Amino acid sequence: MSDQAAISRNPATGEDIQRFAFQDVAAVGQLLADADRAFRAWRDVPVGRRAAVYGRLAAIMRERRDAVAAVITAEMGKTLKEAAAEIEKCAATAAWFGEHGPAMLADEPVGVEGDDQVHVSYLPIGTVLGIMPWNFPFWQTIRAAVPIMLSGNGFMLKHAPNVMACAYLMQEMWEQAGLPHGVFSVLNVGTDAIEAVIADRRIAAVTLTGSMRAGAAVAAIAGKHLKKSVLELGGADPFIVLADADIEQAVKFAIAGRFANAGQVCLAAKRLILEAPIAERFTTLFLDAVRGIKAGDPTDEASTIGPIARADLRDGVHDQVARSVAAGARLLAGGHMIDGPGFFYEPTVLGDVTPGMAAFDEEVFGPVAALVLARDTEHAIELANASDYGLSGNLWTADTGKAARIARRLETGGVFINGFTASNPRTPVGGVKNSGYGRELSHFGIREFVNAQTVWTRAG
Repeated sequence: MSDQAAISRNPATGEDIQRFAFQDVAAVGQLLADADRAFRAWRDVPVGRRAAVYGRLAAIMRERRDAVAAVITAEMGKTLKEAAAEIEKCAATAAWFGEHGPAMLADEPVGVEGDDQVHVSYLPIGTVLGIMPWNFPFWQTIRAAVPIMLSGNGFMLKHAPNVMACAYLMQEMWEQAGLPHGVFSVLNVGTDAIEAVIADRRIAAVTLTGSMRAGAAVAAIAGKHLKKSVLELGGADPFIVLADADIEQAVKFAIAGRFANAGQVCLAAKRLILEAPIAERFTTLFLDAVRGIKAGDPTDEASTIGPIARADLRDGVHDQVARSVAAGARLLAGGHMIDGPGFFYEPTVLGDVTPGMAAFDEEVFGPVAALVLARDTEHAIELANASDYGLSGNLWTADTGKAARIARRLETGGVFINGFTASNPRTPVGGVKNSGYGRELSHFGIREFVNAQTVWTRAG
């Protein structure tokens, strides 16, 4: 990565696509001034008119889906089918908030003794800096920006440097939908410039989706300047399969949950915790399914998964696999980089994974499944919670009553029973422990960056 520019590079070929020169100090100052001016006008726009922009954005995304998907695939390597699905998810979320979001922001009456009139208003606080990752270059940003801007805030996007074409394309589409210029803006700077931006009085708060290390650094800066932050920092999600589960279905969902987006998903099945009586059968079926996964050109419909997004990321995944094997894990499938251009990695399965191994303790952001043996249900719960992360989890059992009881004992922000992890605008997304804090989506997300203002009018 150049110190002077963000570089978009095709991970399927290793070839550079485009260079985006970093903004200098003067350009950043102008960007902040424009964003602040735009926010002060946008906050006074009635919420119904703000919401109308969202319906138009959803329509534009659907009209331009295939072209936008091609940009996503070129920049970060997911298959065209996955990229198109990402755009549809963004469109559906924008449309949902456009329809339901205004009610979440309506003044809320509060009953008090006597004849006084009291209500709580949910008011915008300013421009929120969003530091976003590359793995879902549209979805992660839309997920954060849609509720933040509907509440009357501005959103300044600091995107991952390898997906800057996506960043500027998003800005173009927002403005095509009628969002005033500057309400959604793109910041393109090196990491050394981030602290000054967060410290600037025109930035009210910050939200980040990324690594634990990045989250800790940003949270420290925000805290120093008394600014709120919301962090989603990834995870090592457990996928628990108990002895009474539907094994065939569990295998099907585990494959989808682990290898979608070439395994580059925060909320995903990473540690497959198998109760002893079904472990052998699950492993056999799972390995059979993994052999059917084809890593290849993401523009080819025959490819199941594309490459890892960057060479350094692929090298990191391979190092985690090697360290796990050196610590005693069994390599059951894959485990090698694929020769040729691009940053491809074999679909990989590790067996006999235990706490203390990289594949158990760390977030493995690639097409690698870790199989963990549990003696019984209690041991499975213990293993699931034996992680510094707590983003989401999956639980497979025929006994839904037991599942509900177990769910309350899992230290995660979400539990998905007899399915894989999903996100929906109606429900909150976020984690606990080192997976971060705060929530996105639903009424929880739309109220993260507002001033809950009490208005109390005394009678007489």
